[in-house]
Amino acid sequence: MSSETIIQAVYQQVINRNPGEPEFHQAVKEVLDCLVPVLNSHPEYIEANILGRLVEPERQFIFRVPWQDGKGNFCVNRGFRVGFNSALGPYKGGLRFHPSVNLSIIKFLGFEQILKNSLTGLMMGGAKGGADFDPKGKNDSEVMRFCQSFMTELCRHIGPDTDIPAGDIGVGRREIGFMFGQYKRIQNKFVGVLTGKAPEWGGSLVRTEATGYGLAYIVSEALKEKRKNLEGMIVSISGSGNVAIYATEKVQQLGGKVVTLSDSDGFIYDPNGVNLDTVKQLKEVERKRIREYVSVHKNAQYTEGCRGIWNVKCDVALPCATENEIDEESAKTLAKNGCIAVGEGANMPTTPGAVRVFQGNNVLFFPGKAANAGGVAVSGLEMAQNSQRIFWTFEQADTELRKIMITIYKNISQAAEDYGCPGNFVAGANIAGFVKVASAMLAQGLV
Repeated sequence: MSSETIIQAVYQQVINRNPGEPEFHQAVKEVLDCLVPVLNSHPEYIEANILGRLVEPERQFIFRVPWQDGKGNFCVNRGFRVGFNSALGPYKGGLRFHPSVNLSIIKFLGFEQILKNSLTGLMMGGAKGGADFDPKGKNDSEVMRFCQSFMTELCRHIGPDTDIPAGDIGVGRREIGFMFGQYKRIQNKFVGVLTGKAPEWGGSLVRTEATGYGLAYIVSEALKEKRKNLEGMIVSISGSGNVAIYATEKVQQLGGKVVTLSDSDGFIYDPNGVNLDTVKQLKEVERKRIREYVSVHKNAQYTEGCRGIWNVKCDVALPCATENEIDEESAKTLAKNGCIAVGEGANMPTTPGAVRVFQGNNVLFFPGKAANAGGVAVSGLEMAQNSQRIFWTFEQADTELRKIMITIYKNISQAAEDYGCPGNFVAGANIAGFVKVASAMLAQGLV
């Protein structure tokens, strides 16, 4: 049986076993489609049915989360945790609190997390979790009660050597703090069971900046290979959350000029370069919309709606906002305008058609599982610090992050070269991440 036939059979099994889960199906297909040359070179993976085992979670939990709101109403949400693969270490992956959360989305994110964590080179398996709870509009007491109820169930399944959740959408330091406190209260242990903690009580410096910094580091390293660098380059960034803000900060430190940022209402264009101090004041302190930027900087322009952001001419594009924000049309515009590199700061912000456009026009394209791995990388560094009961300086953590991102670039580039698709970093990321996990699964036997 050919590798193509085996892959198709595995994918069909995923569809049959997981009906009504389109996000999960899409994530699996994107990875499997890259693995034909790997299976051709490693028949032992076929014999051990590594693909069939990889796409089936090792464990998954769905549980009720009862809590009481500020008006005394009894509410119920649904919680999830999917431990997908532990071949490389304890389960590691974020918790997402958002009304859109369902099993398909959690499995899609957990499956991606296997390969993303593998690429970091750290001892972390892949997992994801969360709840269909919306923290927006809730006061601190309501969020605390929900987090305590959520952790009352989750604490049975996690631990510093078993499963170490982190934050994700809707789960920041506030939520991590409430959940950690409840875990400590129930288990009577102060251990590194969650990452994303405040540095004062076990968190790591650079965690807030990690995803944005890592994104800038990997793009910068790729440009060096082309005898270029970020210095003097025009960079367009979408979003204005942590990833976008700290990608902007690092790009500016490396000499690039960031000219755009956005939120869900629209985007700003500042031909003089975005003033990051203003953005931080607006978004991190005052919690205002990005449109307020132009009231401070008169040369800047604000445009309602986000679609036109990729019409701005740039050398490098870093989508850090939301899923599928760059479609084929936007990709064609970016390529036509001379964009030479695109790195995904958000999860899947580029449609498959847009990826093909970039690859067909020799635009360096870095998929999220490689480009935005900085966040989980520093989570892994936080785990190491917690295990040793030590605390690193900002410079130590930043240096380690940079090393990890450079190694990721070199590994995905080499994997693409070795398996006949040089320059295809989508394939390279999937292959490099998969081979490491598959080799570990093979070595550990039938587990």
